[in-house]
Amino acid sequence: MSETILVTGAAGQLGQRVIHHLIETYKVAPGKIVAATRSPERLVALANRGVVTRKADFDDAADLEKAFAGVDRLLIISTDALDTPGKRLGQHKAAVAAAVKADVKHIAYTSMPAPDNSLVTFAPDHLGTENTIKASGIAYTIIRDAWYHDNYLHSMPHNLQGGKWYSATGDGKVSTISRDDCALAIAATLASGTSESAAYTLTGTVSLTNRQIAAIVSEAAGKPLEVVDVNDEQLGQGMRGAGLPGFIADMLVSADANIRAGNFDIVTGDFTKLTGKQPQPLKDFFVAHKAALTAAGNAAH
Repeated sequence: MSETILVTGAAGQLGQRVIHHLIETYKVAPGKIVAATRSPERLVALANRGVVTRKADFDDAADLEKAFAGVDRLLIISTDALDTPGKRLGQHKAAVAAAVKADVKHIAYTSMPAPDNSLVTFAPDHLGTENTIKASGIAYTIIRDAWYHDNYLHSMPHNLQGGKWYSATGDGKVSTISRDDCALAIAATLASGTSESAAYTLTGTVSLTNRQIAAIVSEAAGKPLEVVDVNDEQLGQGMRGAGLPGFIADMLVSADANIRAGNFDIVTGDFTKLTGKQPQPLKDFFVAHKAALTAAGNAAH
């Protein structure tokens, strides 16, 4: 493949795994990959492997245009600017504008399932970015990543210690997928050389309620876990009481509300369509991360 692929957020967890799969799984030459981040000094290991590294600051339009120069395929990994409403969408719009100016041929973007039908606080960022990309006239691949298995590793060690999981999801179901599987599928689209525009939703093969998830966690960790139903207000108060910043607490409460409303109850075959593989089941993920689940040091959120 002769195309140049640029990955933003290359120092982040998803970006690192996408680049790993481009090189290791899809055998893209490192010299055809550009890893971009605000702090390129964090990319020394990639640079040593022959990956091109560039500085890309989403708050600096000229910087982005320079970073995207000569790039055929651009992967915009959604930024982590969630503390200020509207900031992330502004950053993404700047990146799309820079891609247009740099004459990028194809844009890929990491979104979320059904952003147009969502109670999640950051859904408007994703919907706005998708619409901006579609309006740019550049061919695109939108990859809507479901809730990560990995997200549970933040709260489950704490829940297992007390034996209780406070949840506002009710009987709602969610289909989750590992971050690494998302990276694998994203890398597949980038390496495919496609010139078509398409949107994919990456999910697991089943949707589960919180009680089904709790049973899987409990079995993997070898500890009991009881789901305690709470309302949104109680959940938010509990998270703030545990020291979480307000915008994080609001985001997590909105995610529970979105599950309760049935908006995350989405199962597709897109992961298999893109990779030819089956996604890692939640149970296998928890078994593989048993040490993290049961580590006493992880007691805090």
